[in-house]
Amino acid sequence: MSKFNYFIAFLLVNCFSINLIVSQVDTIMVFSESMNKTIPNIVITPNNHTNQNKKFPVLYLLHGAGGDYAGWASYVPEVKAYADKFNMIIVCPDGGSTSWYFDSPIDSKMKYETYVSKELVSAIDKKYPTIPENKGRAITGLSMGGHGALYLAFKHQNVWGAAGSMSGGVDIRPFPNGWDISQRLGTYAENKQNWEDNTVMNMVHLLNGNLEIIIDCGYDDFFFEVNRRLHEKLVLRNIPHDYIERPGGHNYEYWANSLKYQLVFFDDFFRRK
Repeated sequence: MSKFNYFIAFLLVNCFSINLIVSQVDTIMVFSESMNKTIPNIVITPNNHTNQNKKFPVLYLLHGAGGDYAGWASYVPEVKAYADKFNMIIVCPDGGSTSWYFDSPIDSKMKYETYVSKELVSAIDKKYPTIPENKGRAITGLSMGGHGALYLAFKHQNVWGAAGSMSGGVDIRPFPNGWDISQRLGTYAENKQNWEDNTVMNMVHLLNGNLEIIIDCGYDDFFFEVNRRLHEKLVLRNIPHDYIERPGGHNYEYWANSLKYQLVFFDDFFRRK
């Protein structure tokens, strides 16, 4: 789909009021065997999800550092209506305050890669009428969650068929003292290989062109340069993707707007698949 078509689709989506929310919002608790604890998650289902003959695609929507599973629904309440507008299930996992969605090589209690990509996906597929294939799953997120979405999708392309990032920390190496990353991977000075192995920037080689990707970051964001470098690396490797850079900073005002564009992208993916 061309950028012009995305813009037209975006206008059409926003021509309709989203004030009437008829989707269902649940908080479900999922036990993680890998971490031996129960984790909360918000699940937003379209109003017709009880139709036994209907299966729905699922968008996994990740929060950022310092946030939790309730962040998207709290700061972008429109998300509660998007499940109906786009006829999809939206899952907001709790990824820990600063997990970075890694299976930490130095802390056995932090296995959020396993939790989101295996345990949570399995639980959602068992409880809800999903399309239990990668063609029926997408994942995106903001900031730490943008990194997490690409990280998980790059490593688990059998699970997700499309992935996005909004203001994502897509290269963690320039930020060795930020957001507790050193508590997940060890200090950069003493554990450089952990950082090299777990930054999205170094995972492009895992892509074969089948994963559909959208990346979005604002000019005034402290992650802007790493996002542009990831875009340039994907271009160099001939990896198809959509890339958007526009005015904006690292805040929910920007992410609320980004989500609208990304939902159109994912809806197009689900419809084609």
